[in-house]
Order: sequence, then structure tokens, then C-alpha cells
Amino acid sequence: MAILGLTLSACGSAHDGAPDYRYRLTVEVDTPEGVRSGSSVIEVEQSMGRTAMSGFGKRINRRARGEAVSVDLPDGRTLFALLRSEDDVDWASVVMQTAAPQIAGESFEEKFDNMLLIKGERVLPRYWPPYPGGLVISGYPMLVTFEDLDDPTSVMRVDPDDLAATFGEGVSLKRITVAITQDPVTTGIEQRLVWLGQIKGMGLSRKDFPEDVPVGAFSEMFRKGI
Repeated sequence: MAILGLTLSACGSAHDGAPDYRYRLTVEVDTPEGVRSGSSVIEVEQSMGRTAMSGFGKRINRRARGEAVSVDLPDGRTLFALLRSEDDVDWASVVMQTAAPQIAGESFEEKFDNMLLIKGERVLPRYWPPYPGGLVISGYPMLVTFEDLDDPTSVMRVDPDDLAATFGEGVSLKRITVAITQDPVTTGIEQRLVWLGQIKGMGLSRKDFPEDVPVGAFSEMFRKGI
């Protein structure tokens, strides 16, 4: 493609056909007090590599840097959209590629800058179109909240299709959007979740968390590479 010159000036890495880029993830929630929203700017670094699979064929390497989205809701509650989905721990690294236009006839390298063709906000679907074989995966990040922001073990999964079950009548997810941006990567979530820098030394295990909340690399669900 001829759009590699659009690679964000703050990022680079276009020389290998896989530009780095930043995007803004925004979550909007309808409440009885009006729409509440929050957003976070996430950076994705991309590079081409080789793999032993298929005779040392080409592969794409990605690394996300950023933090979860926080949405302040009525009654002092906070909704968090994590850097993973219910299906994919690397959701934050691949969501823009999945949302990008698919162009017939492109080579393996050419498709990895298609996210730069997305103009303005793109509303994420609840589910992506079925993959070969009929596999259907969520287009949304995983949503969680806490009974007590100071206690990581009070985390609870939030059903994106039924926010009212967690936050009360009249609260519902309006939409989740992504958009390419040159804004700086968002930081500061540790001011809300003071335990983020301490969790590795807390000795927490599976028994400390609800059954439906992934525990592996728990802090990286909220903050990566910062």
C-alpha cells in the first residue's frame, strides 16, 4: 500500500511494512444522569519477524503500551474496560487490525498498515464476523468493576449486555469506539488503583478472585508497558 507515509511521527517502524501507531479507545455508558464516558490512548508497536512454522515464514510481532479505560458512573462506581477481551489476552494489540479494512490481493506485509485507513471513530461490534470454521469472538474489551477500588480481590466481571445487573436500573453500554490518534499514551491509572505496583508481592492466588475473572498477569489487564 502507499500509506506508509502516514505512520505517526511519534512512532515510526514503517521501514519493515508494519508501522507503529496509537489509537484512542472510548467507552460510553448511558445512565439516569446522562452519558458517562472515558477513554485511553494505547500505542501498538509492530515489527516483522520470522517463524519456524511453515519453513521460517514471516510473522508479525506486536506490543501494546497503555492502560485500561475508566468510566466514572453514578453512586461512586467505576467501570473499567481492560486491555484484553474475554477471548484474547492480546486484544489491545490486535483490535485495530481486526477493525481495519480488508483489501483483496494484498501481500502478507501490506495488510499491517490498513488500520491507518480508518477515518474518525469506528464503533466496535459486539462480535466480530465469524472466523473460518464458524468461530465467533467478542469485539469488546473485558469489562470489570470493584466493590472497593483499594482491594483487587473485590473485582467483578461486568456483562456488557446487562450493565444494569451490576450498576442498577437505567445503566447500559451505549457504544465502544476506536480511533487513530497522535495524542500521547494515557497514564495515571495507578492513582485510582494504588495496588497496581504492589500486586506481585501480595501473594494473591486463584482463590482470592471470582471464578469468572482471569488472574494470570492481573495487573497487565489494567496497565502495560508503562
